[in-house]
Amino acid sequence: MKSKKLKYNCLKCPGYCCSYDRIEVTKKDIGRLANHFGQSEAEVKKKHLKKYKHDDNGVLVKEIILKHKKDHIYTSVCKFLNRKSRSCTIYTARPSVCREYPDSSKCGYYEFLKFERKQQEDKEFVPTL
Repeated sequence: MKSKKLKYNCLKCPGYCCSYDRIEVTKKDIGRLANHFGQSEAEVKKKHLKKYKHDDNGVLVKEIILKHKKDHIYTSVCKFLNRKSRSCTIYTARPSVCREYPDSSKCGYYEFLKFERKQQEDKEFVPTL
């Protein structure tokens, strides 16, 4: 099986995907986090996760998501993003949704980021709201 060539570099990104409001975790992800931290699943839920409810076209959807923390670039980010290095502190134990993102060889945000940095003639530029 041939792997796809990636056309993005997460190490050059300020962690845009880590700023998503809802980073959902599965039961399997909770187990992976528990193993990573040497904690029970109950401890992981209490310390690192929160329950989230929202309406999806008249259907109440309940999710378990990662907690956030304040950030100097984005309003808030995943609590596991190192705000200085802009890298994931639990990379080997990260949730499935993070492992799958983006689900193609390109990352839309990375393409936008490269374009803006070229336009601004600033290799460190980070577009924000």
